[in-house]
Amino acid sequence: MVPLSAGGMFVPCGSSAPPDFEGFTLLLPAVSVGNVGQLAVDLVISTFDMLKVGYFYTDCLVPMVGNNPYATAEENSTDLSINAEVYSLPSKKIVVLQIRSPFVKNKYRSFCHTLLSWVKSSKCAKVILLSSSHAYQRDDQQLHGTPLRYLLTPAIQKIVGDLMQRLNWKEMEKIPAYPGVNDTEMVLHIPGGGITKLLFSESCTNGIQMAVLLKFCSEGDNIPDALALVNYLNEWLQLIKSEQNRDATTTCLQWKIPHSWRLLFGSGLPPALF
Repeated sequence: MVPLSAGGMFVPCGSSAPPDFEGFTLLLPAVSVGNVGQLAVDLVISTFDMLKVGYFYTDCLVPMVGNNPYATAEENSTDLSINAEVYSLPSKKIVVLQIRSPFVKNKYRSFCHTLLSWVKSSKCAKVILLSSSHAYQRDDQQLHGTPLRYLLTPAIQKIVGDLMQRLNWKEMEKIPAYPGVNDTEMVLHIPGGGITKLLFSESCTNGIQMAVLLKFCSEGDNIPDALALVNYLNEWLQLIKSEQNRDATTTCLQWKIPHSWRLLFGSGLPPALF
């Protein structure tokens, strides 16, 4: 076990030694509107059949246990999964922390500190946080163009800032702190974004290389939002190659939908009701 602050620790699967994440990119979701980040992370884990290497043991998340969401056969369908698990893809130097339950009230800050101390102790190169924000709370400038945005901490800005410019990505706009009263003081506002803003500002303060990728969305069927967000991530990391459709007008990315998504809206109405 690798002890951290009081808020949690990484526990490797079985009795094996902790895996080495030095130089890896850590990918994780903010538990935010429409669960878009979590669904996008699901697609990455499922597509690459990532290996579960451990758990993130924490008292900051609501306890949860369920069946294996990425079951591919009868044998692994009964594996249990919990609220925070760690998956690894050494071939692409990616480690994923999937979070499956909401935060316990007033435990946001404790979780952020725990997570960032783990990032430092495991020597991860950078962190990418996948998030979302309420579409209906956009200000006027955010209504134009793409619904996708990014944020970079100063530590990562030096390294990938130019690339974001070349990709023609839009940085998350700041809005006036006191609209109509004082329009000079600008602040970051991410309504519905869960821990996004806190984790980002803590990473800025601690010199951590973090990028936030987010999408404006509404609650509902958020599968298209998750696909848009994971495609956005792929523009940067080039995890999978895009394939041209036969008519060559659209590019198609082959993400593998996990088994558990069949029950995303419940299991249907029991016939006995009628």
